Amino acid sequence: MEIIPAIDLKEGCCVRLVKGDYNRETVYSKEPQQMAKHWQNQGATRLHVVDLDGAKDGKPVNLDIIKGITASLDIPVQLGGGIRSLEIIDNYLMSGIDRVILGTIALQEPAVVKKAVDKYGPEKIVVGVDAKEGKVAVNGWLEDSQKNVEGLIDEMKDLGVKIFIYTDISKDGTLEGPDLAGLNKYKQINGIQLIASGGVSSFKDLEKLVKIDIASVIVGKALYSGDLSEDIRGLNEKLK
Repeated sequence: MEIIPAIDLKEGCCVRLVKGDYNRETVYSKEPQQMAKHWQNQGATRLHVVDLDGAKDGKPVNLDIIKGITASLDIPVQLGGGIRSLEIIDNYLMSGIDRVILGTIALQEPAVVKKAVDKYGPEKIVVGVDAKEGKVAVNGWLEDSQKNVEGLIDEMKDLGVKIFIYTDISKDGTLEGPDLAGLNKYKQINGIQLIASGGVSSFKDLEKLVKIDIASVIVGKALYSGDLSEDIRGLNEKLK
């Protein structure tokens, strides 16, 4: 399994939120670039970065920090948060980001997603499906939509999207375990790759994800809090 450490950026710091609540944050580092290097040194093969300020404001905010992270690493970086136009997608992919993660724009302007997939290919364009009680949340998880998870995945799949990140917001940052039922349900949709995100608290959770054939998982709080070993290389060896 590909274990992807998460770096969530807020006001220049590496933080973790609880259930997407901007008022319930824990600052884990004021040096995100050093944290990114740490995860690479621990054996990460990919890094997940979210511009939380950008997600809330609808535009890139921590751009200089993101560029610094990308330039300092030898592993690919996938990025989400505030990516609401083809121009921003262009700028990020040309500046060294390996994959962009689209959320709000997938619901509000699906034509932009189509253009991005046609231009860059399905390996570069990821759609983040952030769910509250089966409905997709937008604008930094601050607003709910009426679109259900399966409906969004089907719509984006028809536009050529193949990679989806599924997050149950009620699990994110809680260390309560991932939404195994939801993951098992949505991964049955043919022709897609589903990345798990939210709730991982222990090695047992990773084993459960492997059992339902989830190939990649984004892990945040469990790594920072010590509930899960920081030795990503070692974790992968144990999961083999």
